Amino acid sequence: MRVLILCHLTEANNTIKELDGKQLYHSFIAGAQRIFEEQKLLNKINVFPVADADTGTNLASTMRSIMDAIIPTDNLKQTAVALADAALIGARGNSGIIFAQFLYGFSNEIKAEQTLDVESFATSMKKAVAYAYDAIANPVEGTILTVIKDWADYMYQLKDRFDDFIKLLVAAYNKALESLASTTQRLEVLARSHVVDAGAKGFVFWLEGINDFFTMGAEKAMVKKAVSSAESMESVDMPHDRITFRFCTEALINGSQLDKSKVKNFIQHCGDSLVVAGSQQKLRVHIHTDFPAEVFSQLQHFGNITYQKVDDMVMQNEIQFNRKSDVALVTDSTCDLPKEMIDKYQIHVVPLTIHFGSTYFLDRLTLNPPQFYSMLTSSGEPATTAQPASKEFQNKYEYLATHYNSIIGIHISHALSGTYSSSGKGAQDVRERAQKRIDVINSRSTSGGLGLLVLRMAQALENGASHDEIMSKMDEWLMKSQLRIFVTTLKYIVKTGRVNPWKSFIAKALDIKPILFLDDEGKAKMLKKSLTVNGSRKKIMRDVAGIAEKNPIWGYTVTHANNPETAHFFAEEMEKLTGKKPLFIDHASPVLVANVGPGVTCISLMLE
Repeated sequence: MRVLILCHLTEANNTIKELDGKQLYHSFIAGAQRIFEEQKLLNKINVFPVADADTGTNLASTMRSIMDAIIPTDNLKQTAVALADAALIGARGNSGIIFAQFLYGFSNEIKAEQTLDVESFATSMKKAVAYAYDAIANPVEGTILTVIKDWADYMYQLKDRFDDFIKLLVAAYNKALESLASTTQRLEVLARSHVVDAGAKGFVFWLEGINDFFTMGAEKAMVKKAVSSAESMESVDMPHDRITFRFCTEALINGSQLDKSKVKNFIQHCGDSLVVAGSQQKLRVHIHTDFPAEVFSQLQHFGNITYQKVDDMVMQNEIQFNRKSDVALVTDSTCDLPKEMIDKYQIHVVPLTIHFGSTYFLDRLTLNPPQFYSMLTSSGEPATTAQPASKEFQNKYEYLATHYNSIIGIHISHALSGTYSSSGKGAQDVRERAQKRIDVINSRSTSGGLGLLVLRMAQALENGASHDEIMSKMDEWLMKSQLRIFVTTLKYIVKTGRVNPWKSFIAKALDIKPILFLDDEGKAKMLKKSLTVNGSRKKIMRDVAGIAEKNPIWGYTVTHANNPETAHFFAEEMEKLTGKKPLFIDHASPVLVANVGPGVTCISLMLE
C-alpha cells in the first residue's frame, strides 16, 4: 500500500470555504481508515441481505483499492473521477458497489472546476444519490442507500445556511447517525437481530473519519484507535434468514456503449440482490445466484469481462455462526477435493484462472472440469492457466482474520505455479495489519497429492490439533506425500517446452506413454515410460506396490481427466493392495490437464 504523504493538512477549528482535490482525497482516506479499524464489527453485524459476514471486508477492500491506485492532484474534478474509477474497479460486495456508484455519480455531477464550495459540494452529493438508487434492481430502504440519501439531502437543505465545510459536515454527520439508528426499525431482519445495517454503519464510519480529518487535523484523524468497537461489543446470538442463493457473484465489464438497464434486464432472472454500477465504458455487476457460470456466460454478450469473483455465502454463514476451528485452512483449486469434503471441514479455496484466448474462467466456479475437458479438445484457442493475484489472497486473508485466531495456507507446488508466492505476499500484507499469525506452505505437490495434505491437516484440526502442532508435522507429511501421473499423450507436454525437440519427435513417433512423478522439490520428472496404456498402468502399480511394502499407507486418492476406466482400474488395484477404499475419486485439476493433456490420471498416496 502506498505510504501517504498528507498535503494541505487541516488544523482543528479552521474554517474551510473551498475544497480542493488533495483535501478531498485525504479526507476520503481518513474515512477509509475508520472502516479498516472497524471491519471486524461490520462483518459481525452483517445480516442483510445475507448473513455472510463480509461487509466490513468488502468495504475495506473497496477503500484499499482507492488508496493503492490514486495519486491526488489539486484539481478536485480530476481527483473525484479518479476516486470513483478506483472504487469501481476494486468494489466488492453489495455495499461496496453501491458506494462506488455513489462516488461515480458525485464525480459525474461535478463541473470541471479546480475547487468546490459548500453549495456545489452539497448539490453534487444530492444528485449522486439518484445514481446509487438507479444501480439497484430492487432498492430496499433501511440500508446504506437510506443513510446516504438522508445525509446528502440534509446537506442540501443546509447549503444556504453554512459556507463552511466543517460546520456543514458536522451537522450532516449527526443526521446520518439518526438515519443509521432508524435502520433497525425499517428492516425486520435487523430488528430481530438487534443491529443496524452493516453497510450503512460502514458509511457512517467513513463519514466519521472525514469529520475527524476536518475537525481534528490530518495526523490525529489517521491515528488508529486502541480498541475497535468489535472488541468491546458483547457476543450476541444473532438470528439470520435462510440463504436463498448460494453464491455472491461479481464481474467487471469493459466495453463501449454499455447499458446498465439492459444488463439488469438480461440477468435479473439468475438470482437476487442485483446491482449494476458504472459508466458506458465500465460496469460492475453484483448478483446472488446459484449459477455463477450462467451469469458470466450472459455477461459476455455485453463486453470483455476483466474481473470475476464468486464467494460461497453458505460457507461464510457457517464460519460466522458454526465455525469448527479457530485455525482457518486455506488452499487453492488444484487440490481436487470434492465439494462435500470442502464443506465438511470448512476449507477455504482460492481458485486459479483458466484462459482460452481473451476469455477466462474461475476454476471449478465458472468452469467445471468436464466443461474444461470438452473445451480443451474443441476450442481453437490453447488453454493456459494463471495463479490468483496476491490481491485475491489479501482479500481472503483479510476476511478470515476477522473470524479466526490464525490461518494456514497450503498450495500447489511452487515449481509448477506462482500461487504459493501470491499467497505469501497477500498473507504478509494482512499479517502486519491484522496482527494475526498466517503461515503459507509450499506443498510440493498438486491434484490429489495436495488434496490429501489438506485433508490430513483438516482432520487433525477437527481432532483438536493446534496451529503449532500442525506446523510441527508439516515437514514429515510433505515427505510422506507421493504422486504418480499416468499420461496418455506427449502432445501437451511438448507444447510446454519441457521435452527436448528431438526426443519428443522420437517419443511421438513411437507413441510413448510417459509416467511422471513430483520430486522432493515439487518438479515434474519422468519416472518410467511405456509403449502401451496397459504397460503404463502396470508399471505404476508395481512402483506403488514397492512403496506400500516399506510404508503403511494412510490414505490414497485417484483423480482423472475424463478417464474413468483408468481411474477405476487404479482404484480397484489399490484396494487389493491396501485393503482400503480411496478417500475420494474426482476430476483432475485443469491446471494439470492443461500441461499434460486429457486422459491424465493420478494416484496420490499419503503414508502413515
